[in-house]
Amino acid sequence: MRMKKLVTILSAVVLGATISVNALAKDTIALVISTLNNPFFVSMKESAQKEADKLGYNLIVLDSQDNPAKELANVQDLTVRGTKLMLINPTDSDAVGNAIIIANNAKIPVITLDRIANKGTVVSHIASDNRLGGKIAGDFIAEKLGNEANIIQLEGITGTSAVRERGEGFNKAVQEHKLNVLASQPADFDRTKGLNVMQNLLTAHPAIQAVFAQNDEMALGALRALQTAGKRDVLVVGFDGTAEGIKAVQGGKLGATIAQRPDQIGIIGIQTADKVLKGKKVDAVIPVELELVIKK
Repeated sequence: MRMKKLVTILSAVVLGATISVNALAKDTIALVISTLNNPFFVSMKESAQKEADKLGYNLIVLDSQDNPAKELANVQDLTVRGTKLMLINPTDSDAVGNAIIIANNAKIPVITLDRIANKGTVVSHIASDNRLGGKIAGDFIAEKLGNEANIIQLEGITGTSAVRERGEGFNKAVQEHKLNVLASQPADFDRTKGLNVMQNLLTAHPAIQAVFAQNDEMALGALRALQTAGKRDVLVVGFDGTAEGIKAVQGGKLGATIAQRPDQIGIIGIQTADKVLKGKKVDAVIPVELELVIKK
């Protein structure tokens, strides 16, 4: 009789432990990020991690290293790891479509961050208005230098929606203010490439008055090239509002940066994922506020 009672007690303890473990089990959300070799995306990842911890989710972060093939492999890997939802920051708006279709076929909802996808089904897209940001940058340059100023544009990674949209917004300002674009060339959102491309363009276009770089990393690279060439009166405007970019603005080195709050993109991404997993309706496009940061 005592043995039977002991077995019953032990069974209840084991069952209780199982229930406790199940109660503590967390749903897994994945963040597939284009690169962690850029402060903008590091900020996005860190804020997403904090929000996931706050809301009780297990967040898996995979770095695509700006490589669409790596991105595809990351998504394939996640489909067999119990992932409930994927947040994808695309390396390329066209190439990411194949990865999203794989997630679609696995019945895993997808939310895109910062860059759109041109193929596949996405439940929501969270980003700043890149066209508006590009227009703000062009308007600021015209305000400081007047119409018909000589400018160079440094573009990001060809094929990304951010490049296309920021370029479209900037070109609208160019047309309105009759700005003279001496050159527009990719530097892949990379500081070293921004430096190298700017050095080459300075040789061909010494009459430059301003630079619009489609992210702060390229802007800081361009700034270094200009300083080395002794051109300290050239107005440089960046985009992203990274901590280092804002510091350079407040130090009087960059003229301005268009801050798009990568931390908020990460936070809102996790909050939106939470709503989707709870069966709540979410907007197809969720904008994140922009800010023109100039020296105070």
